[in-house]
Amino acid sequence: MLASIMSFIIGRKIEMTQLFNDDGMVIPVTLIQAQPNTVTQVRTDETDGYLAVQVGIETKTRLLKPQVGHLKNLENFSVLREFRVNNDNTFQRGDVISIEAFERGTRVDVVGVSKGRGYAGVVKRHHFKGGKATHGNKDQQRMGGSIGSQRQGKVIKGQRMAGRMGDERVTIKNLEVISTDSKTNIIALKGAVPGARGGLIMIKTRPGKTVWHA
Repeated sequence: MLASIMSFIIGRKIEMTQLFNDDGMVIPVTLIQAQPNTVTQVRTDETDGYLAVQVGIETKTRLLKPQVGHLKNLENFSVLREFRVNNDNTFQRGDVISIEAFERGTRVDVVGVSKGRGYAGVVKRHHFKGGKATHGNKDQQRMGGSIGSQRQGKVIKGQRMAGRMGDERVTIKNLEVISTDSKTNIIALKGAVPGARGGLIMIKTRPGKTVWHA
């Protein structure tokens, strides 16, 4: 039977490493430190117009007054994130979600913030070929070239130019859970995950893509 309960959790990226399967094959994995998450709010169609569950991690000593009221009778969580769900009856405020909800072989979608690369040119940012480096083409090797179809023509909306690169929300779909360790709260995902070490990572099971049970 296909597991129908949606699972999700937020954690911090540790590093990339490699594991070996039973056949001795190397599997590249990303390790995520996912401490138990606490449900801080359950959104419903009646009150909010959509179904979602908000969870929190990592406490701090002082909060703003609105945050204190929002987290009344709970810990002072400094990180709050929200996940869309199909059924709000599964979760209640104060429930704890751990990595034990993720089984080996489960398919998940991962959301993170990519590394910021600063201000970058078109060659690095958009993989432009660049100009020739010979025959009088001085100082033009990495320039973007023409940006209009006629003289004094307008710049087309969405034209690829130099600008800020990275530091964007990125979603990687259909990654596989290789292993989980409930003692250290570390989950290993096959492949790469966006973001730098220590970056916040959101993990959510894929509808219809979870592990099959015998």
